[in-house]
Amino acid sequence: MSEPLSIDVIVIGAGAVGENVAGRVVERGLSAVLVESDLVGGECSYWACMPSKALLRPGTVLSAARGVAGAREAVTGALDPQQVLERRTSFTSDWDDSSQEEWVTSTGIILERGWATLTGEREVTISHDDGSGTTYRATHAVVLATGSTPTVPPIDGLADLDYWTTREATSAKEVPASLAVLGGGVAGVELAQAYARLGAEVTVIARSGILGNYPKEASDLVLDALRGEGLTVLTDTATNAVTREDGRFVLDVGDGRTVTAEKLLVSTGRHPNTAGLGLESVGLDPKTLTRDDTGRVPDAGGWLYAVGDAGGVVQLTHQGKYEARVTGDAIAARARGDLGESAADWSAYASTADRAAVPQVVFTDPEIAMVGRTLEQARKDGVNASETSLEIAVAGSALHSDGYTGWAQMVVDEDRKVLVGVTFAGPEVSEMLHAATIAIVGEVPLDRLWHAVPAYPTVSEVWLRLLEKYGL
Repeated sequence: MSEPLSIDVIVIGAGAVGENVAGRVVERGLSAVLVESDLVGGECSYWACMPSKALLRPGTVLSAARGVAGAREAVTGALDPQQVLERRTSFTSDWDDSSQEEWVTSTGIILERGWATLTGEREVTISHDDGSGTTYRATHAVVLATGSTPTVPPIDGLADLDYWTTREATSAKEVPASLAVLGGGVAGVELAQAYARLGAEVTVIARSGILGNYPKEASDLVLDALRGEGLTVLTDTATNAVTREDGRFVLDVGDGRTVTAEKLLVSTGRHPNTAGLGLESVGLDPKTLTRDDTGRVPDAGGWLYAVGDAGGVVQLTHQGKYEARVTGDAIAARARGDLGESAADWSAYASTADRAAVPQVVFTDPEIAMVGRTLEQARKDGVNASETSLEIAVAGSALHSDGYTGWAQMVVDEDRKVLVGVTFAGPEVSEMLHAATIAIVGEVPLDRLWHAVPAYPTVSEVWLRLLEKYGL
């Protein structure tokens, strides 16, 4: 076997997160190789964030037009499913990653196509399609940016069937007549609404409620909207077994009830995609991998890092890209001798926002936009927290659409008098989220936040109403 090729940093996984790590270390003067067995650009570009939002957006626009008198009278037709699917495909470049590959190579990053396996400390062997292999040895770091993979529940009969995961749902070539969605999380609920608005008869089956990580007042607004649009949403419902009969999926949901659909989408969560990487060869268990705020895996001796979904902290593309920037800078700083074992909170080398200020959006109609902690999470973390909430009923919301329905909440650390969590629910509230993120990250005191005057008439006037209700 030939000697391993020497490189400063090896990044396994060329999704959005891996691209950002590799790009960052190269900008800082290090060399990097990026290894990918699938499409460069990863899950978000081709099967998740971008195509799913492209499927949702036309229905949201149509609903918004119908929500304003004068505009609704001009709406004479329904969505054109084929046009929606074609527009979705345009955002994936028809699942062609050549432009992404061009970007990678233009930055000076080496791109290797193949399957990467850790074969020793700092050592990665790549198996190529033609049967050949290439081995690299990293001078400074190996970074796992391998994303996540669907978690499939142990339901009788499911493993033997050809069901959809989010990949198949976001890349489908036609709209099924009926769709059963197993799971009430973000991806399942978003795709359920998208396909219902495209004409499918949709049933959502959730073991508990839907969108359980969000305040109930917010998730209830989405639940009411889904049911109001004709979706069947079965909450607190277990799926006991799945079979195929006459070309259709039949789900046993207990008490003699069944759900029958042409297609079945299983969207019951995801877990880090760390199996099969050879972690055992360096004494690590793929199922218990942990990372610190710099991205480094503490048990590996200082050379192994994990970012994005592979790190198991936050499964959101934007947060993974943030971790990638932090980790890339930390690797470069350690290569220069400028950073030791740990990094200070909120420094350039620590992903502190993962613990305190994660922004997240459910792109249903209405939307849920949340950053930081819920009241329950804050109190569990030992924060002396209070909450202030109200319906969104301001001049801006009344102008936005007839019958606007929304809800807002802020969670306050009463000892420091700063925000630790904010949630908005309502049409297009995602565009208000970054202001809340800045307030939390900046730890803006409430008495100073009072002087941030919202423009009139906008939906952002809800900030004023929240602070007034709080007592300012």
